[in-house]
Amino acid sequence: MKRTTVFVLALFTAALGLSAPASAQDAGWTTLLDGSSLDGWNQIGDANWSLVDGAAQADSGAGFLVTPESYGDFELVLQYATEEPANSGIFIRCADPTSVTDRNSYEVNIFDTRPDQTYRTGGIVHIAAPASQVDSPGRWNTYEIRAEGPRLRVWLNGEQMVDVEDEQFASGPIALQYGFGVVKFRNVMIRGL
Repeated sequence: MKRTTVFVLALFTAALGLSAPASAQDAGWTTLLDGSSLDGWNQIGDANWSLVDGAAQADSGAGFLVTPESYGDFELVLQYATEEPANSGIFIRCADPTSVTDRNSYEVNIFDTRPDQTYRTGGIVHIAAPASQVDSPGRWNTYEIRAEGPRLRVWLNGEQMVDVEDEQFASGPIALQYGFGVVKFRNVMIRGL
């Protein structure tokens, strides 16, 4: 099932350097990462995060960019790009923002070459396998992640990958992971539900 939202159009507009449509701005979206600064993110680990061509990028070390705020029910939309092989993910509702793991938060995975393909790109590690296989390296991809109470839904490039219920984590910060390879994030936006 393909999903198109006003916000996805806003992301592509932003990627082209244009201003977001008023409908997206008026819909309660908050920009967490706009490519001009890493301010507003806490770094843990030794990943070498830097800004490159309007994106947060890392290519050595290991670690996370973590929001100082916690989020409960939300919709998160972002773009990412990797060069294979690469390991990354978006961790949501992190229970411990100083020690983020796939056991104390939900990890929406970015790992096409994961040895155990069960929770590859598009899946939520230890919770739900992706509905289909999407190979994502070498291009910009769009994730939409919705967390509403125990219901977690994930779309990758407009295709629904996960729709599952799990009650382990109710709220917490969001973390962008760098594991290995070349990983980039841009146009990270969130709104409460």
